[in-house]
Amino acid sequence: MKEIDYIVVGLGIAGITFCEELEKNKKTFIVYDTGNVSSTKVSAGVINPVVLKRFTPVWNAKEHLETSIKFYEKLAIKLGIPLFEKMSMLRIFNSIEEQNNWMVASDKKELEFFLKPKVIKNKNLNINAPFGFGEVNNTGKVNPVVLIENYKNYLLKKKQLKNEVFNYNSLRVTIDEVFYKDVISKKIVFCDGVSAKNNPYFPSKTKISNAPLVIPNKGEYIYIKSPELKLYSMLKASLFMIPLTKDLYKVGATYDREDHSVKTTQNAKEEMINKLKTIINCNFEVVDQVAGIRPTTRDRRPFLGTLLDCENKVFFNGLGTRGITSAPSLAKSLYDYIENDLELPKEMDIKRYYKW
Repeated sequence: MKEIDYIVVGLGIAGITFCEELEKNKKTFIVYDTGNVSSTKVSAGVINPVVLKRFTPVWNAKEHLETSIKFYEKLAIKLGIPLFEKMSMLRIFNSIEEQNNWMVASDKKELEFFLKPKVIKNKNLNINAPFGFGEVNNTGKVNPVVLIENYKNYLLKKKQLKNEVFNYNSLRVTIDEVFYKDVISKKIVFCDGVSAKNNPYFPSKTKISNAPLVIPNKGEYIYIKSPELKLYSMLKASLFMIPLTKDLYKVGATYDREDHSVKTTQNAKEEMINKLKTIINCNFEVVDQVAGIRPTTRDRRPFLGTLLDCENKVFFNGLGTRGITSAPSLAKSLYDYIENDLELPKEMDIKRYYKW
């Protein structure tokens, strides 16, 4: 039997950030992941501290932002890959009223660090923005596909990744130890996203309303090619537009809580194309489409920590649509809870589930 400190199930952004905490603190671990289902891989990869629909700060925005940018910059150096790029975010204004609302928001204490207090005139004739833009400070983008593939390779070289389906029936948990096949561990951390529906240790539904604890939310993106567009900032209107390599852009996303498949759909494609045509007025070609399932929660807060039945089973789930931004600081909070006996804030502690 191989003795280690942690078993980690799942290698999306939750799994990756928690593995980094373990490695930083010299803990031994093994990860089990097939790579088949990951919302991280198809996510926008945007680091953005503001809800741009309503001009309000994201939950714990400043803390998440300070941690995440440093995290990805260091990880890029460690893996030797171009992983993170600072890039401005522009929000298209639809009216004079939105311009005024932006200026009012930028004067608020919780937003003054993020919003530039001016209206930027549109100089790109291929973008429909007669009322100009607002610009968000301290934004950037991560390439989620590059991140996951390179991190998997990193762990494989260190023989810390098992590329296989985790068999919950083979898991045995006692008060002091966790047993799985030929591994003995002190703790097991489930970072399994929407796959938690198959996890018998995760409380799949609330006892009173019978509502699911993790709510699947399907998102689809299209990739477009447009040599005419010449967009060099991330753009938010009814969709996000994210510049990638030359003339290539990622556009999305859709939101669907009914369809839980990871298959792309023609309806989502047409929805995004129709919205895109109201944002830009130049030619473009759709070259690809992807879909993934986000693990969201009813109160839009993650599930971290342990339940009352066992302190060895740890959960890191429910990161929703902003996992890239929040995961690094959440991983640190979770590690400090497990190893340093620091209390988790109640709004992210999974034990709030008992009140539901």
